[in-house]
Amino acid sequence: MGHGWEGVVLKLMRGKDYEFTVTGVEQITEHYRRVSCTDGGMLAATGVHPTMWVRLWFDDNGRPHQRAYTLVEPDPATGTFHLEFALHDGCASRWARAARPGDRIQATVQGTGFPLPHPPPGHLLAVGDCASLPAVNSLLAALPGTPAQVWLETQHDTDAELPVGPDDGSCRVRRVARRRGGADLVAEVRSALTAMTPAELADAYLWFTCDTATTRALAQLARKELGLARGQLHALGYWRP
Repeated sequence: MGHGWEGVVLKLMRGKDYEFTVTGVEQITEHYRRVSCTDGGMLAATGVHPTMWVRLWFDDNGRPHQRAYTLVEPDPATGTFHLEFALHDGCASRWARAARPGDRIQATVQGTGFPLPHPPPGHLLAVGDCASLPAVNSLLAALPGTPAQVWLETQHDTDAELPVGPDDGSCRVRRVARRRGGADLVAEVRSALTAMTPAELADAYLWFTCDTATTRALAQLARKELGLARGQLHALGYWRP
């Protein structure tokens, strides 16, 4: 399967193509699935950094469709990693549900760099959902021991079973059921942030990776209402409702 015009654009932007091979699958919950892969030589060529992601190519009724996924536990020495899928309708979830050892999938690496905040923040405030959970966990692992507050928006009861952050006591997790298109999550995070002192906010790093509308609302809160510096905030919408 060709990659269409999107593939052409990524090539012009120096994207590099690889082929991954499925080595195992694990159903974490009814709505969350892990697929283990070998990397086709990618990690040896690119190296690894926190929240590293790739674009996977899926067949959408005969047309190429790409979606970005964070690598979980990438290991350059063995050339292996995992991919985690929050299952819903769509060609990516269909592929994940059907994936079996030996299956192959094409991928493109482009634009995945992420510099950790420097100096390290006094505390981390992260807001995400099951789609961005691998990236949230990667960020937490890259800042070991940093006190963290995570808000995780959930859509299913079984989402409570998904592991968030280390179990060393440095991370507090608040799960918020998705209601009113993410408005309940925004309201809860707003209440917490506006209750913080200027000194606490100045020492914080904020990471917002929800659906596009929720992420935009949280970013506006941080920048326009709270006046946080650009280097204190990472905001990226992971999906559209």
